[in-house]
Amino acid sequence: MTSWTTPSDIRAAVRKKWDSGELPRRYVSGEEWVPLRFAVRGPQPGEIGERLTEVRSWAAAWTRAPMRVEYKKVGGRHFGTNEIPCRAWLDSPSDAWTLLGTVREAQALMELLAAARAEAVGDWVARYPLKALAVRDRWERLLAVVRWIDERQRPGMYLRQVDVPGVDTKFIEANRGVLGGLLDVRLPPSRVDLSAPDFAGRYGFRRKPALVRFRVSGGFRGFSELSVRASEFTSAPPGVRRVYVIENEVTYLAFPVPSGAMVIWGQGYAVGVLEPLSWLAGLEVVYWGDIDTHGFAILDGLRGKFPHVTSMLMDRETLEAHRVHWGTEDVPSGKALERLTASESSLFAELSGSHVRLEQERVRFSAIDACVRATIPGPAASS
Repeated sequence: MTSWTTPSDIRAAVRKKWDSGELPRRYVSGEEWVPLRFAVRGPQPGEIGERLTEVRSWAAAWTRAPMRVEYKKVGGRHFGTNEIPCRAWLDSPSDAWTLLGTVREAQALMELLAAARAEAVGDWVARYPLKALAVRDRWERLLAVVRWIDERQRPGMYLRQVDVPGVDTKFIEANRGVLGGLLDVRLPPSRVDLSAPDFAGRYGFRRKPALVRFRVSGGFRGFSELSVRASEFTSAPPGVRRVYVIENEVTYLAFPVPSGAMVIWGQGYAVGVLEPLSWLAGLEVVYWGDIDTHGFAILDGLRGKFPHVTSMLMDRETLEAHRVHWGTEDVPSGKALERLTASESSLFAELSGSHVRLEQERVRFSAIDACVRATIPGPAASS
């Protein structure tokens, strides 16, 4: 009987239309319902007599199915004329919801849509009804957040200042996908920054300030180390001519800073840390990261902002000298890098194939000290 169409087959086909969003979208948009028609494949005339018990069971299942069923006559000399299902119809949305067991979901959709229309975001529900259903347990709070942002947000606010009962920052972060869609519909285009990389920036909230952590040879204003807001770090400390950018934190702390230089902790994503510091364009900038594909990808990205950046200890000689410390890069970078030197590109290509990596913290300190001394005349002074 596996070749005969069953009510379960029809249910599965309709379920696909529901899960894809097609049926819910048509329903909430108010489109006129077009009856769904399904062909029913049944037993051939010769099978009826041979498998009469199976045929009767199969036909009985159709009499219990919550849909309109059309029948056709089949007959033969040995078993007479019989009517068997040949076509099934779902004539209304309620028929489809009954078949799927989604009557409550359909009712909930209309309630969600009504509430959304009251807040001028009904278009979003019409486009994404299943997403709306997925958050129906928090729908009122989501709409309240959208309303609050539209009516009460002021320039310079942080998301932490959104003041809605039952809502905190974690709620907003956990639901930022849905909130973003609703805000895109409700807010005027002038209040949505499509170029912003995050939720806060997109909707005019202040981001957590980016900090730059650095050390200067001999200290700076009585401090051995400082962290300052990148937006307020508008010029280099006096006397600094060279800047070293180090990715590993402990290596940054131990780095032997020579006279006339400073060291900045890259934090694993140096491009984001340094990009706001436009004054770096007028200084020597030396980058040192892991010898792996991601290290070279960071170097390449940094040169996109500061083309004059050079690298240190990211060469084949350093790699070979520390063979005992090699590791494996599980997920190499797949980026196409266009700003590396010829020797860097050659090493990057080899690393991409071998998956070998040398982490920055595994390089001998004597090699660091020797490299710094070779590029800056005079002894290196740790600070």
